[in-house]
Amino acid sequence: MKTLKDSKVGDSVKVVKLHGQGAVKRRIMDMGLTKGVEVQIRKVAPLGDPMEVTVRGYELSIRKADAEMVEVEGL
Repeated sequence: MKTLKDSKVGDSVKVVKLHGQGAVKRRIMDMGLTKGVEVQIRKVAPLGDPMEVTVRGYELSIRKADAEMVEVEGL
């Protein structure tokens, strides 16, 4: 299983599944990370947290802990 956290800068991936439950899963979905959406990895902070991605045409910063709950596949 590959997660958003495992993706490298410059990768384009597609969301396959969201893990987690309750409020955490809802927050990830509210950020626009839903099943089937394409995500491009833009930047990763020097210490690896957070990472910046482009999703649905806007820039989003996401923590590693949240990125680990997003299962992806390469395009």
